[in-house]
Formats: sequence, C-alpha cells, structure tokens
Amino acid sequence: MGELTSVPRRVGITGIGAVSSIGFGVTEFRHGLQTGRSGISEIQSFDTTGFPRTRGGEVRGFQPERWLRRLDADQYGRTSQFAAAAARMAVTDADLADDVLARSQAGASVGTTSGESQIIEELTAVWLEKGPEALPSGLVRQLPASRLSHAVSRELTLTGESMTLATACSAANYAIAHAFDLIQSGEADLMVCGGADSVCRWAHAGFYRMGALAADECRPFDAGRDGILTGEGGAMLVLEPLEDAHERGARVYAEVLGYGLNCDATHMVAPDPDSIAECITLAHRSAGIRPDDVDYICAHGTGTPANDIAECRAVRKVFGERPPPISSIKSMIGHTMGAASGFGAIAGALAISHGFLPPTMNFQSIDPQCGEHIDCVPNQARRARVDIVENHGFAFGGNNAILILGRARES
Repeated sequence: MGELTSVPRRVGITGIGAVSSIGFGVTEFRHGLQTGRSGISEIQSFDTTGFPRTRGGEVRGFQPERWLRRLDADQYGRTSQFAAAAARMAVTDADLADDVLARSQAGASVGTTSGESQIIEELTAVWLEKGPEALPSGLVRQLPASRLSHAVSRELTLTGESMTLATACSAANYAIAHAFDLIQSGEADLMVCGGADSVCRWAHAGFYRMGALAADECRPFDAGRDGILTGEGGAMLVLEPLEDAHERGARVYAEVLGYGLNCDATHMVAPDPDSIAECITLAHRSAGIRPDDVDYICAHGTGTPANDIAECRAVRKVFGERPPPISSIKSMIGHTMGAASGFGAIAGALAISHGFLPPTMNFQSIDPQCGEHIDCVPNQARRARVDIVENHGFAFGGNNAILILGRARES
C-alpha cells in the first residue's frame, strides 16, 4: 500500500489506450471520432444464421502480439487481450517504462459486463456436445473475470491492487472512479483503468429478444431509432497524481474531478430519470462544480427509446431545458458494454485536450420526447473549447456511474 495523504491528491489522465472498431491507439481513435467513422459491420465472431439482425461494432484486424510484450496471448481470452493491449498502449502513450511501473505502487482496475463471453460460449458448446468431463482445462482457466485485471497487471508488471468490476455497462466508470479514489487518497501511485468486453452470441440474442437490437445502425436521440448495436473493445487510461505528472513533464489530457454512483433499485432494465438526475448531482458535488460549468456531456446514449428519453429527462431536470451539447459515440462504435464508459472517458479527455465535440452520427431528427433543445452534435464533430466534461454510464440493475473530467490547471 502507498502512503496515505491527509490532503487529497489531484489526479490526471496521462495515457490513453484504445482497441476499438474505429481504430487502435489514441491517434486513430481520436481521428475516428473527429471524422465520424463508422465501426459497424456484419458480425463475423459467430454464426449469425437465423438472426434477423446481424450487424455490430466488431474489432477487425486485431493482432494481440503486435501490442503485447509479456503476455502469452494464447493463454488468455479475447476480452483479456483487449484489456492488456489497450493498457500497453496507454502506458506507452504516457511514456512510462516498465521498470518505473514495477517500482511504483501501481495497480489495475478493469470494468466488464460479460468478462470472457466467447470462452463461456465455447465451453458451453463442448459441454452440450460431449459432457462436462470433456471441458478443456486450458479454456476453463481462461474463464474467470478476474483474468482481465490479471492480464493487465501481468503484462505491465503491476504489483498494486488488481480489481475487476462487473457492474455491467457502467463498469468502466466504476473502475476509473475506484482508481481515482486510490490515487487521491495515496493508496496507489498510479493506476491503469478502464473496461473491456467482446461481442458474443448470447448478448446479441438477448438484446434481440428484448426488442432492443437495431436493424442496421445506431441512431441515438433520433425519432426513428430502433435500438443498440452490440460492440466490443478495450478502453484503458493511465491515472497518476498531477504533481507527479507535472514533475516528469508528462502530457496531461484531463484531470479527474470527481464522480457520482448510485442505483435505481427499481427495475432490472428500465432506467429511472430521477435516480439518474440524482447521480448527476452527486457527481457535480464530488467535483465541486455547478451545472453551468459543464461544457459537454458524453451520453450513455444507447439508441433505445427508453434509455435516450430517460437520459434526456434526467439531464433536463438538472440543467434545465437548454442543457449543454450531449452526444453519443455509440453511434460509431456500437455499445461496447463494460468498455462503453471507458471509451466515453477517452472521448471526454480528447474533447478537452484537442478542442472538439464528438458527433452523434446517423441522426435525422430529434425525438420530441428527448426535448426540443437537445443538441446532440448531429453528424459532424464540432470545434469547441471544452473545459469540463460529464461522462455517463448506466447499466442493467440500475447501476449509474457518472464521471467528471476537467482541463488540468498547473495549480
């Protein structure tokens, strides 16, 4: 354990790693956001025969050995590979050498929805065909969700806390908030945090049976939207004390100002606008800001009628009828489940550091129930000075997690 501090330390984001359907690494991912690139394609990860809806945000051309230095990729599932590769990208981006990481009280915090979902499906197929005695031991070893954070820690030789959080589609924000707490309190010197998930048949089938799966494209806030598209990837960030970052001359994308967490505790899948509004208020209070301070909201924005309406109602309850711009990057990469708010945090940090608002693609007209004055940054990124970003993550089970990022000041 690091040395506890009496004065909370300020925490900065100094490294970004992205394994996504619109690009690998911070530069490609940023370019994808700025150009409105679509990462949606026909699903190839599993046989889609019999599915009326067959599109998703799959990561194509991923070669883990291109990024991984220590980890034997064959010993880990696809989700762990995403997490470890994105983590390696993030520490490289932060210009942190492995020996420095090994000497530090550095840890990993990774959020997920399904963990190694493709491993689960492969084991299930063997069990059904041949029985439990035929389950390959190597695949069984790859199954636990704890393997995600373990893969990150092992790849980077991190000896601090290693935590996997499975709070579904808000999990990455939970993981980042946990990392923030550890650094702010002095319990950790550095944290690599975010989220990862993989496209899988059972999630695709589940969302289809719920009537929540889009036919061709994700159209958040649009009057004609028809649901989500499942996606995948790994989104990881390096968090460290701002004082340390400035001392070593590191680039600081943004400062983590605070967060809010709560649970609707009312319905397994239906979001509660009042509870979300309360979570926003908690996040503002934690960050020491007012609603008027927020320049941009990176929405959960799934593209389902229920989510988008509830999210907009919650936002209007806190911000009034003219809230700040609010856009959804899921229109480009799909719903990456446990990685979703991690990609949102990356988008927010890049919005601050590079002066732009990511667009909501595929937009035609606003759903009147979302609100007349909702500015979803339609179809084209917009240049803007962004000082404070609010990043939303909501999940089945009513788990809400909202992260506040700000422009880092020298003092």
